[in-house]
Amino acid sequence: MPVLAYILTALGAYLLGSIPTGFLVAKAKGIDIRSVGSGNIGATNAMRVLGKPAGIFVLLMDAAKGFFAVGLGYFIAKNFGGAETEIETARILAGIFAVLGHNYTCWLKFKGGKGIATTAGVYLALAPWALLVGLVVFILAVLITRYVSVGSIAAAIALPATVWIMSPHNLFLGIVTTALGALAIFKHKSNIQRLMAGTENRIGKKSSTSEGAK
Repeated sequence: MPVLAYILTALGAYLLGSIPTGFLVAKAKGIDIRSVGSGNIGATNAMRVLGKPAGIFVLLMDAAKGFFAVGLGYFIAKNFGGAETEIETARILAGIFAVLGHNYTCWLKFKGGKGIATTAGVYLALAPWALLVGLVVFILAVLITRYVSVGSIAAAIALPATVWIMSPHNLFLGIVTTALGALAIFKHKSNIQRLMAGTENRIGKKSSTSEGAK
């Protein structure tokens, strides 16, 4: 399969992932989401600032970006006559760039969300059983701690571990998932600082500095 197919996959997935859903939904309501709440464009801040219906919509749309980006990778590779392994590589590559597009959107000076929902969409397409494990870990961590950020970090650890266990022969997927998990944790560095300081906000408690999974 020609290199052009991989380039088109990466570019297309990045542009799809870079659609700033939270920003656009808030803008439609006359709000710049970057200047309220946590300042993040992701689903958690959208839910706190705009309400649950809008927040759920942002969550689903951010996840859809990741899911359809993987489909785009499949479509491009298939139409370029890629072999099975090349198609799988293109799908994984698309997932990487969809998350990067969300986290570093070119439309907002390369400042975006944390990639949790978009990553979930990617792995719904790539490794749904591993995603299910990550989702269960996320829910349990949030229920126990009442911190969305703790759930997100826990899921970012559980997902790569599960992928390595379930797909030990898919080295590329394992490496990529580990890298995306590390990126998600890195994007939560401010949450980790607040958790250590005891100032992170719990679910159900409003705060202008609250910030969870995006």
